[in-house]
Amino acid sequence: MFRNQFVLILSAICSTLLFPSCNTEGDKRGELPILGHRYTENREVDGRVIIDTVYHQIADFSFVNQDGDTVTNETVEGKVYVADFFFTSCPTICPVMKTEMLRVYDRFGDHPDFKILSHSIDPSYDTVPLLKDYSERLGVANADTWHFLTGDQEHVYEIGQTSYMTTAMEDKDEPGGFLHSGAFILVDQNGHIRGIYDGTKSDQVNKLMNDIPKLLPSIE
Repeated sequence: MFRNQFVLILSAICSTLLFPSCNTEGDKRGELPILGHRYTENREVDGRVIIDTVYHQIADFSFVNQDGDTVTNETVEGKVYVADFFFTSCPTICPVMKTEMLRVYDRFGDHPDFKILSHSIDPSYDTVPLLKDYSERLGVANADTWHFLTGDQEHVYEIGQTSYMTTAMEDKDEPGGFLHSGAFILVDQNGHIRGIYDGTKSDQVNKLMNDIPKLLPSIE
């Protein structure tokens, strides 16, 4: 219990303290900031030393979706997408999250440069056929837009915690046996995190839907 409380407190601290300190100047101009750690590096161009800022980026990944197709970082290269973490037998926040994500899917699902990646944190149970049934019961007709992903459990946990900066882990003390946040993570065409939203709250999802067009300017 104390470990769970620590994880949640740490997540809250990161959201309120870390993220604002990592914002770019973009948010001052009404643009979305780039979240996460960043560093500078020197490189030589035409004999001159240029200082580049390197921003936090989603690491390479490889999972399988509800159609049995392999989904990698190349699948979403040049795309805007929203990522989250769930499991199909989740008795707590997942049903609310999926109801809210359906709103995002209904709004942007037809855009060719938009995707959703929902990562199962219980891949041993959430097989490809089960994810297919789950997606169909939700009313998701287009697997090319909304990918329900399964794969190596440790890889899922690692990318959740280190790349998407969210909580995703096994915990037998939690309802359903897993601990995860309800975060919806907005990622841009370059693999940079541009926003983190509470997927259990409609007002936060409304903000997400207002922010997505800032990365997809063709949407009005």
